[in-house]
Amino acid sequence: MSEKTPASQRSQRAIPLPVTLQSVERAMADLRRGAIVVVAGNGHALILQAAEGTTRDALARLTAISKGTVSLLLTARRASILGLADSPKGAVRITLSGGITAETVRMMADPAGPQPGQHPPALTIARIDPDSNPGAAETGAIELAKLARLLPAAVVATVPAERLSYLPSWAESESLLIVELESIHQYRDAEARTLQRVGEATVPLSEAENTRVIAFRPPDGGREHIAIVVGSPKSDTPVLVRIHSECFTGDLLGSLRCDCGDQLRGAVAAIDEAGSGVLLYMAQEGRGIGLVNKLRAYELQDQGFDTLDANEQLGFDPDERIYQPAAEILKQLGIRRVRLLTNNPQKVSALADGGIEVVERVPHAFPSNRHSERYLATKQSRGGHLL
Repeated sequence: MSEKTPASQRSQRAIPLPVTLQSVERAMADLRRGAIVVVAGNGHALILQAAEGTTRDALARLTAISKGTVSLLLTARRASILGLADSPKGAVRITLSGGITAETVRMMADPAGPQPGQHPPALTIARIDPDSNPGAAETGAIELAKLARLLPAAVVATVPAERLSYLPSWAESESLLIVELESIHQYRDAEARTLQRVGEATVPLSEAENTRVIAFRPPDGGREHIAIVVGSPKSDTPVLVRIHSECFTGDLLGSLRCDCGDQLRGAVAAIDEAGSGVLLYMAQEGRGIGLVNKLRAYELQDQGFDTLDANEQLGFDPDERIYQPAAEILKQLGIRRVRLLTNNPQKVSALADGGIEVVERVPHAFPSNRHSERYLATKQSRGGHLL
């Protein structure tokens, strides 16, 4: 592994903040506080607000700004669960007779919230073609909501074509942020490629006393990922590595619904027993949907859905995690060949795609309890996890 770099040298090599990260991070923050933003690209622009931030007053403002029809944008996966689409791929745009209300938006976007006996009649259900100009902007709106760790749904209105020629000045007059569609699409990759080593310290752990904790952060000030380095890994031999997605309920609270806490502490102990290695603690709570959405998924699991179906009920894919940041951190640590502690074949292939050679998959399983039996069985039967 590469030697520790002094903080003064690291700051001199700081990567400039890409506009791609800056604009998307600002748009995510706006959506999370219930504000309206504009997604623009390919000769098309869309005004949008996150579905879970929708209120009566916010809808009134969006309608006044757009001077057009306000629609509800859902993933096709969520729409198919509502019986409004015949395929779970892509997105749909729904215009309701009588107009959109905040109550209707929350009901259709959030299955964990109050559900009326029947859906309001749909006036129009438009399937989104992501390869078309309007469809690309609408797909970008869904992606932006996911990046913000919100429900993947939004209320939207199309910016009239005649306004596009003066879009920046119009948006400024309305105090609206414009985010380019291409920036949204590039965000995840740009965030991974620009991770910086921003802080580190010796932190003796109960399972491994000779441990350093190193924090990595993108230059937009986004979520930190952590490398827990046990001992002194050598870059000339395959390093024992565990990629662990953060789990507040399992890692910190000791939840019995999952095996995450056991996997975390068990991995550190296994790495210490091996002499050295790295555990990457990745900011991807709830398979990448965020803590709040994970709690919503737990509510749905209590209603009978398994862990994958619950994510899909919310409109997400079964697993929204990415592994480019993990590969980038390993490279910065001087590690290119690993023995990977995992039961998930997707992690093996994802690291390989990121330029990291996985020379061995090391099984990493722990006993279930009566609360986690179904969860672990679902990971094997539907998630492709190995024993």
